[in-house]
Amino acid sequence: MQFHMISNGPKPVAPFSHAVEHDGIVYITGQMPDSPEAPGVLPEGIEAQTRNVMANLELVLSGLGLGWGDVMMARVYLTDFKRDYAAMNDLYASYFPADRRPARTCVGVTGLAYDALIEIDLVARRPGSGGAR
Repeated sequence: MQFHMISNGPKPVAPFSHAVEHDGIVYITGQMPDSPEAPGVLPEGIEAQTRNVMANLELVLSGLGLGWGDVMMARVYLTDFKRDYAAMNDLYASYFPADRRPARTCVGVTGLAYDALIEIDLVARRPGSGGAR
C-alpha cells in the first residue's frame, strides 16, 4: 500500500493523505473548494466551488500520473442538495466524455469542513494494473 501526498496539492484540513493506492486502485481523498494558494478561503456559490474542487482533484490526479479517464467512481457531497444539484451536475459533467462517465453517488449532507457547499472524492485505477478496461 502507498500513501501519497502531492507536493503542490491542496492543504489537508485534517490528518489524511491526498490518496492511498493498493493494487492499482487509487482512493483520492475528498477535496474542498479552497485552493493550494489560499487554504480555507472559499469562493462564493456552487459553480465557483465546484470548479475549485475539480481543480484540486485534477492536481492530485496529475500528481499521481493519472487523469479524468482513469476515474472509476466519484462521490459528491452537497450541503444544499435541492438548490445546488443542477448547477453542480452541469459543471461536473463537463469533465468527462458522455460515453465515459464514472459511477457516481451524490448525497446531501448537513455540513462540510470550512462550511463548504461541496466536496468530492474519487476512486481511480492506474493504467496497466491488470483486469479488463
